[in-house]
Amino acid sequence: MSKPRKYYIVFISVITAVITYLYYSTLPGIHELHDIYREFYYMPVFLSALLFGLKGAVLALLLVLAMYLPDIYLNWTGNFASEADTFLHLALQGLFGLFAGFLIDRDKQRRKQLEKERYLAGLGQVATTIVHDLKNPLITIMGFARRIQDGKGETEAAVKAIMDSAGNMQKIVYDVLDFARPMHLELKEEDIRNVIRKACDSCRTKTERWGINISVDLSDEPLNMMIDSFNLERAIVNIINNAIEASSKGQDITISTTAEKNHMTVRIRDNGAGMDRETLDNIFIPFYTKKSWGTGLGMCISKKIIEGHQGDIGIVSNPNQGTEVSIRLPYKVTVNKPGKSSAS
Repeated sequence: MSKPRKYYIVFISVITAVITYLYYSTLPGIHELHDIYREFYYMPVFLSALLFGLKGAVLALLLVLAMYLPDIYLNWTGNFASEADTFLHLALQGLFGLFAGFLIDRDKQRRKQLEKERYLAGLGQVATTIVHDLKNPLITIMGFARRIQDGKGETEAAVKAIMDSAGNMQKIVYDVLDFARPMHLELKEEDIRNVIRKACDSCRTKTERWGINISVDLSDEPLNMMIDSFNLERAIVNIINNAIEASSKGQDITISTTAEKNHMTVRIRDNGAGMDRETLDNIFIPFYTKKSWGTGLGMCISKKIIEGHQGDIGIVSNPNQGTEVSIRLPYKVTVNKPGKSSAS
């Protein structure tokens, strides 16, 4: 049994005991107080129904009866109207409590069913997205493999197309695995400027193909921090790729750093299409994308990596006005336990 449940049970038992003490310690002649304290027995019954459902209501009602029945026995008058009133009162308490417990249980069952349906719907969406994204490179691979088999076309170009498509498939698989499994970071003291430069170099081919310019404004002084350079580079590459894909030929992407007292901020700014409110609100939701390609996991994984560094990521964007992504990373990262995604 979990600690909160134990605390609730103790609390309900204490309430019942206090009500019983007040009831029995009141002078018999003060009927008004007796009636008031008797009404308080509703509290543990309904509280148990709310917390534990029908089973809790039944157990609380049995406890109340165990506390209350001795008074009925000791003060039995034989007056039918008086005793009927007492038993009717107890019966109504019990019925209302049991009905409340029944409704709570039914509501819990409905919520469980809804959660199960949402989970299955989510699995369906994930499966559909992955299959859709794997289908196109697979078609390309099969098509060029047949051309090689039939001796048609240039073998070198076909092999390159197959390798590119296989690389795309591999990226999709890695993205799904990175999203699904816990993020374990290996933090070391490194200069974050080198990470940013490597990320820009990784995107250089794409920027040249798209005709986009990247300008980098970094501090002249070393910016040593506790980081996992490999994963942080991946996070920045994902953000830069999004900036490239949102930009038009000839536009610029600027990357800058700002050193503050306790943290470092990396800003990635583009002058591209920007995002509407719906896209901005859902940008970190897994598998959400308005593009005709990609899994929609890039920004989700980037956020996971940045938060693994105990940092945070913020985005400001407006349609046709570009987008600015701000990554705030602390200089010092707190260690919790070995194997966790944080270190100092």
